[in-house]
Amino acid sequence: MNDIELEYEVRGEGEPLLLVMGLGAQMILWPDAFVDVLVKRGFRVITFDNRDCGLSTKVRARIGDPRKLMARRLLGQPITAPYTLSDMADDAIGLLDRLGIERAHVAGVSMGGMIAQTMAIARPERLKSLTSIMSSTGARRHLVTKPRALKALLRERPADRAAAIEGAVAFFDACGGTTHRPDFDWLRDTAGRAYDRAFYPAGFVRQLGAILASGGRLPMLPSVRVPTTVIHGTVDPLILPRAGAATAAAIPGARFVSIRGMGHDIPSTTWGTLGDELERVRDRAMRAPPFVMPKTP
Repeated sequence: MNDIELEYEVRGEGEPLLLVMGLGAQMILWPDAFVDVLVKRGFRVITFDNRDCGLSTKVRARIGDPRKLMARRLLGQPITAPYTLSDMADDAIGLLDRLGIERAHVAGVSMGGMIAQTMAIARPERLKSLTSIMSSTGARRHLVTKPRALKALLRERPADRAAAIEGAVAFFDACGGTTHRPDFDWLRDTAGRAYDRAFYPAGFVRQLGAILASGGRLPMLPSVRVPTTVIHGTVDPLILPRAGAATAAAIPGARFVSIRGMGHDIPSTTWGTLGDELERVRDRAMRAPPFVMPKTP
């Protein structure tokens, strides 16, 4: 797959559902109990580490300071990065190829939602449905965020295990919801496991570069024809709710689901709603007519 090897895991039987994780996050950030919920609902759940993260291939190319990259993008200046979201979408398609899956339901959170959108734009014949969670169109105006969230995102990378754990807790404390609060005990345990499994902060910066270098998808999103659901929390301070609403508005027939009190995470109190919506978009896809690739002019 483009000289990229992805670490992945498959659980369950039934309709294939590819879960795409967000910026700098390993696949173990998908809680096992949440994956179990989806398996019980009839999905064959595929999780994986994106490139430059976890146990997948590390690109090891130099890139600039993340704060300067963000500033350049906000000013509309070009960003040079070792790879883009299109490359990461190709990685995910390659994983489906490796597993012999012709078409899958694809759901992504944050950066993962951006990758999922890119897959639906570039390779619609490979998707049964699209679910974009706490994500955006990539437009510059949707990079605007709450100061506390930006500070938490661009914090100094941790120097040791203890700092990595407390940094993860601080991030989700700043970016988590109100009604739906993070499980900090689970976060501490998972952050420790992630550090032991593959501590690699350089990959975070390159993935951020991929987001910023890819620009916006707003002009292409109206071409998406697969059944789509967009889910966003009402108090997300990192990717503001209007970004999710704009994503749904750009995709014909997309369903927009707003979860009151949800921030930029998926705590257990949201799993029922997420599972319901993934089932609903799966059912829409099953009723949809067969996908036909448009003819090239």
